[in-house]
Amino acid sequence: MSLGDHIFPWINDVALGKAMEPLRARVAAGARGRVLEVAAGSGLNFAHYPPSVDVIAVEPAVGMRARADERRFRAAAVIQVIDGRAEALPFDAGSFDTVIITFALCSIKRLGGTLSEVRRVLRDGGELRLVEHVKSEDPRVSRLQERIEPVWKWAFGGCSLLRDVRGELAQVGFEVSALSSIDLPLPLPARAGVIGAAIKR
Repeated sequence: MSLGDHIFPWINDVALGKAMEPLRARVAAGARGRVLEVAAGSGLNFAHYPPSVDVIAVEPAVGMRARADERRFRAAAVIQVIDGRAEALPFDAGSFDTVIITFALCSIKRLGGTLSEVRRVLRDGGELRLVEHVKSEDPRVSRLQERIEPVWKWAFGGCSLLRDVRGELAQVGFEVSALSSIDLPLPLPARAGVIGAAIKR
């Protein structure tokens, strides 16, 4: 593994760890049936899955995947961690009852293509359960986000402050009425968030 493979999982665990536990619990605890976690990172959601589910967690980064693989043994659910990319999921259509994504859509380059892939692998009526930071609806904050976006993306591995997750989900065919706006325990530029479930129509 490279130096980054050792450092980034640690940074992820500090920045998106303890303060986010209640939000991760809210998202993952509602998972049902056969579950796919996309961009699972270091496995911080694993502790919150109910024991009744079977989970396949997809993560492309070697260092993140190694830490996630350690965490899966301490989870109540049965979890398998595999290499894979969000924009090309190696599963048949309609394979999953639930998909989980947390704090990952900000850094996925082809957001629309990824969400279309997620929709493809969900069964009809299946849930995409998520929590993400998004572009703020407050004009003052959104202007700040736009100004610092280039530096922010450079500093945080491609993470964008300007994603319209709710709009992108609706565009690819999800029902988004169960998504709620939320203030995240993050610095002001990344504080605006969305949480809940999007349903495959």
